[in-house]
Amino acid sequence: MSQSTTSAPAERRDVAIIGCGPAGLIAASLLGQAGHQVIVIERWPEPYGLPRLSHIDGETARLVASAGDIDHALRDAKAIDTYHYLDDQGNILIDLDWKGKQCGFPAHISIFQPEIEDAVYARATSLPNVEFLRGWEVSKLEQRDDQVLVVARPWDGSWKTVSGDGENLRRIEVDYVIGADGANSFTRRALGVERHQYGHHERWLNLDSEYVRDLGDRFAITSIYCDPARAHMYMPIGKSRVRFEMRVLPGEETSYWEDIKNGLAWLRDQHGVGLDEIRPIRNVVYTFDPAITKSWKEGRIMLVGDAAHTMMPYMGQGACSAIRDSANLAWKLDLVLQGKAGPELLDTYEAERRPHVTQITEMSTMLGKVANEDDPQKVAERNALFLSGKMPPPPPFPKVETGVVRVEADGGLHAATGAPTPQGRVRLQGHEGLMDEVAGRGFMIVSHADPARYLDPESLSFFEQIGGHWIIVGDSDAAPDHAADLDGVQLDFLNTNGFAAYLRRPDFLMYGAVRQLGDLPDLLRDLRDSLYWQGRPTLTREAMMEARA
Repeated sequence: MSQSTTSAPAERRDVAIIGCGPAGLIAASLLGQAGHQVIVIERWPEPYGLPRLSHIDGETARLVASAGDIDHALRDAKAIDTYHYLDDQGNILIDLDWKGKQCGFPAHISIFQPEIEDAVYARATSLPNVEFLRGWEVSKLEQRDDQVLVVARPWDGSWKTVSGDGENLRRIEVDYVIGADGANSFTRRALGVERHQYGHHERWLNLDSEYVRDLGDRFAITSIYCDPARAHMYMPIGKSRVRFEMRVLPGEETSYWEDIKNGLAWLRDQHGVGLDEIRPIRNVVYTFDPAITKSWKEGRIMLVGDAAHTMMPYMGQGACSAIRDSANLAWKLDLVLQGKAGPELLDTYEAERRPHVTQITEMSTMLGKVANEDDPQKVAERNALFLSGKMPPPPPFPKVETGVVRVEADGGLHAATGAPTPQGRVRLQGHEGLMDEVAGRGFMIVSHADPARYLDPESLSFFEQIGGHWIIVGDSDAAPDHAADLDGVQLDFLNTNGFAAYLRRPDFLMYGAVRQLGDLPDLLRDLRDSLYWQGRPTLTREAMMEARA
């Protein structure tokens, strides 16, 4: 590094985010909306513009809605009701029923990734405190006791000229770094952190296409054919596109299948589909390599998304998990950066997310074995077991079971704790829509009655300092501080579980609940301890009411 570079003054930000995929964008938008100074460093000068992920679930859609315009993000999306695993004869081995709602959205959604990224990018770039440094790469990370020095330079591999040259570096001092830079993460390599490899490597060709003409229902159901000769599948990409995939067999050259004419020939032979029906937009071979990084946090640097974990795609949870990572980390970083929570809170990020991701990775790896098995005897045994109806059901979807969740008196968790909270349509003070849009986000108490009547000055002060608020749900919004639960979702959740109120985290997971409102102060004291609270001294009720006024 030249003397002029070394002596150049460093800029100052709160957070540097390395990588501008879904995980990086969500983190940038949420931290930016919280008012923090954020810089996002991305080597590619322009967004990719083509689909990679093609599925999110309702919980993830809710998180996207907190970071961008959800109507834009889902404008070409469609609900996925069914996901089939079939044998080579078309007999259904696994019939996954994906119907229903989750968090106010379809439980499973086929999406066009660029529109989700555009929606979040537009929100983040509208914030004056968020800067995007595109066409640049990070060349150095230097951890210090109280900050991290990030050194960035124009990316040599960029096809688009950016300002500066190899000697024109930017030096940025930040409180924290988020590495969202993918499976080949520079951030992870700079930290020297190893990954636990599951030892399963499969290559699949993705042939993504736009419809030239309506193909009806031919490829409307996501279907994977577990054919020992060559496994293959198809799935919708929103309403306007379709993805065809096929396994690249051992011994076959990747370059052969990345020649578009060979992929199109296979498509004609396998499905009878040609260029009069579809227009290819992407033809690429992916290697599926499930792995989990052994440490997701080193000092002031944290990893999210594929930088921390990669998984096989058979549950459609790779991007969902990345977005959950960023949403989980963003609200915790917000409190730490404000000086309200101790830095120990950031240790709960990996404590919560690693077990959750591990279960999904292992479930998707198991489904990958089902899909890719090519030993004739094992295939016959597999098919017989599934077709007999004696295959045990899959395990339940994981939830957060440690970290910032309330532990009950018996040492366990309520069944709803650590899982996504429900969302439906409400009407509040004349405004009608999904609850998050009408009543707001952040920490929230959802209750049958006014919680303020049961909260002492200490708990009220704490809740105010974390930006907490509440919503009182009922059949009517006649009272100014009551919301009409138009879908009955909140009332059903409260009544079914016997809750008087529950407390929701900013990432929409349930922290805990009470069966009588008099226990709310204890619930908030438990939350305060879980956050390693370092907030302001307790205000008196009168002082707090005056501050609110």
